[in-house]
Amino acid sequence: MAKNKNLIYIAIALVAFIVLAFLYSTPVFTGKQLFQHDIVQYRGGAKELIDYRADTGKETYWSDSMFGGMPTYQMGSRFTGDLIKNIDSALNFFPRPVNYIFMLFAGFFLLGMVAVRNWKYALLGATFFGLSTYFYIAIAAGHNGKINTIEYFAPLLAGILLVYIRKQYIWGFIVTTLFMGLQIAANHPQMTYYLFLALGFLFLSELIRAIQKKTPMKHFLISSGIIAASCIIGVGMNSQRIMANSEYIKETVRGKQILTNDSHTGGNSGMDKESMLMWSYGKLETLNLFIPRLMGGGSQEPEGKEMMNRVQELVQENVGSQAEMDRISKGFGNLTYWGDQPGTSGPAYQGAIVCFLALLGFFFAWKKYRYWILGATILTIFLAWGSNFMALSDFFIDFVPFYNKFRAPSSILVVVELLFPLIAMIGLYRFFKDNELTEEYKKKILLYVGGGTLGFVLILLLFGKSLLGFHTENEKTYLPPFLLDYLKEERFKLFRIDAIKAFIYVAIAAGVLFMVLKQKLNQNIALIIIGIVSLFDLWTVNKRYLNDDNYVDKIFAENPFQTESSDLMAEKVQGNPNLEPILANVNVNKTLETIAEKDKTHYRIFNNILGTFSETNTSYFKSSIGGYHAVKLRRYDDVINEYFQIMDSVKVPNILNLLNAKYLVLGGPEQPQAIANPKANGNAWFVSDLKFVESPNQEIKSIGVIDSKKTAVIASSDKKYFDGKTVQPDATAFINLTKYQPNELEFKSQSKTPQLAVFSEIYYPHGWKFFIDEKEVPYIKADYLLRAVHVPAGNHDIRMVFEPEVIEKGKWISLICFGLFILLSGAGIYFVYRKRGKGEVPIKEE
Repeated sequence: MAKNKNLIYIAIALVAFIVLAFLYSTPVFTGKQLFQHDIVQYRGGAKELIDYRADTGKETYWSDSMFGGMPTYQMGSRFTGDLIKNIDSALNFFPRPVNYIFMLFAGFFLLGMVAVRNWKYALLGATFFGLSTYFYIAIAAGHNGKINTIEYFAPLLAGILLVYIRKQYIWGFIVTTLFMGLQIAANHPQMTYYLFLALGFLFLSELIRAIQKKTPMKHFLISSGIIAASCIIGVGMNSQRIMANSEYIKETVRGKQILTNDSHTGGNSGMDKESMLMWSYGKLETLNLFIPRLMGGGSQEPEGKEMMNRVQELVQENVGSQAEMDRISKGFGNLTYWGDQPGTSGPAYQGAIVCFLALLGFFFAWKKYRYWILGATILTIFLAWGSNFMALSDFFIDFVPFYNKFRAPSSILVVVELLFPLIAMIGLYRFFKDNELTEEYKKKILLYVGGGTLGFVLILLLFGKSLLGFHTENEKTYLPPFLLDYLKEERFKLFRIDAIKAFIYVAIAAGVLFMVLKQKLNQNIALIIIGIVSLFDLWTVNKRYLNDDNYVDKIFAENPFQTESSDLMAEKVQGNPNLEPILANVNVNKTLETIAEKDKTHYRIFNNILGTFSETNTSYFKSSIGGYHAVKLRRYDDVINEYFQIMDSVKVPNILNLLNAKYLVLGGPEQPQAIANPKANGNAWFVSDLKFVESPNQEIKSIGVIDSKKTAVIASSDKKYFDGKTVQPDATAFINLTKYQPNELEFKSQSKTPQLAVFSEIYYPHGWKFFIDEKEVPYIKADYLLRAVHVPAGNHDIRMVFEPEVIEKGKWISLICFGLFILLSGAGIYFVYRKRGKGEVPIKEE
């Protein structure tokens, strides 16, 4: 009976999560969809992949849509052995973002049921976690892979706790393996990596407890073995994805550096430190977890418009010279954000009540949770400081495996956003339910923590202007007093509003807990009050960053690259900052569409209007010189940095010719101009001269100055390729593209002498195969980033095809591991129910 009652409560909680998720996302009822910047960029970049899939029913693992061509592993490609992804799709069946919000709630509810085994506290903890502000900022931006990964944080931890704490080995194995597999399938390795940094503290905690004989060493070893097996199988179910990405990552900006210059050292692995640490959280900014606008909110808060209007008025009234205007422009930054990051979409706000209860939790929670959560919290906060704590950052970059593969250290605060709700929930449970905590101890801790927290907020309110400054060093250096004083005053007002709210929320929570201790308030009523106040707090802050304005008509969400404008479109777009770029880019899109329709051959477009390397409008219509992706191939990124950061009028055209940029789109958004480039090298060409160079630096420098139609730059390490081969001039020789698919290109060639054919296709050493007259031949890299092959004299059919062996190998490993998971899970469940049927007593839980 009690079991059935508990199941009813669990069902009620799940229904509550569905209701909350839909209430937050009410525009989905009218058919509207989220308009997410990163998803818009994805739609453009993945257009060729999606079209190929629709036309052929097959998958291409290479696309020419962006950056001259790159693997599609991080562009939404599907892996045939990826059965675990089907489970992910089934769990996320609600419309976006309802699916993410529901899964965040439900996942933590499972964790809560494991940690405290009480549905009320699990329900409360789920709202603490599921409404963390950072998640809603990420959803608004379109970081779907990140949120998809985070939604499996809590259930994965639940599985591990089932093994270590509850000694439920079989169920723990099933849950851990399943959610490990789902987490990897969500495909955001950075988030998973950060979670496992925290889980390392749990492992150490359990090891220490075993050494201290608080738990049997046998149990620790068995548990660790089970969890290790779970993680291996969970990872194994994603082998196809992992193996492909592992191969790919070595050739990207996350892999080894090739050049040696001011920011790179050839042979070093990972990104340069400046790129890695650019988004580092300020030390004081960490308090944004507790007060959302302590350092401002996002760079584009609604109040910013009014502030900008007033700034303009002040400038007009007080500035009398161009020199003074120039000085002001140097100091002008974000009006509504004054933290250490270059900019931000909003704060990593955890909730005033959640932070307060987390502080209490570090005194009230069981020690088996308290210390590892504290250690993981401290480490992740310190790592989030990035460039503001270089001693620790340098250590992790230099000595901790894989840490240097990831940028934006501020995002590691997702770990805190998991652990604070957990410790808050456990502490609250023990406060109400555990008689081991004396009333005197509870009162003392509540008085100290509550009084200290409220006192801290009062100090900030009274002395915040001098303590927090409300300006950046750059602003202090360049802005005149009349502007600096205005900004400080307005920013203090923003802070004061949120600080007063934090004071009130904490006072309510502390007051409720005191009243329970005084037996003047029922525990259930107390939980309801805390839940409602916390829900109101987080909900209202989250709505600043993800609200009804983020939803648009389906036509805009699914086709953001409109080519025609109308009065109806203008009416729908008016006043919606998310849609304004669609209308602004209509003429550019029309120009790109016209080029693609008139010239259906294979070539690339250089679009210099929308930001070549930060847009995918071009890729939506045709292959692009630019694009938008965080994991570009290293060689291509090197060329971007070498040539396109400073637009040299001689060298840049040489590079565009090399990359077969047949059309240039120049001018402005209102009147774009499509200019044909008759000097483009074409899809392939024969060269009569080879220039051997000793270093990558010489390679990349040379390609900007040579006549690439006649000369190819070859690394000296590839000299051996020409052993027994000659290259001789032939003015009548030609090579033409006869068939194009993103993963297969065919050419016909004719020459009287042996030739070196250079292709305007990006060199990638894994998976590409060359065939001359259907006989496979080796190929080399030419001109730093292109492919080249030696072609004998005569008439030949040349074919290059992308058939990465890693895909097939990974597929079978993925399928075997998935089958192993099903087999072991089935056997485990059978064993559990067989034991139960025999009436055998299960292992006593701790």
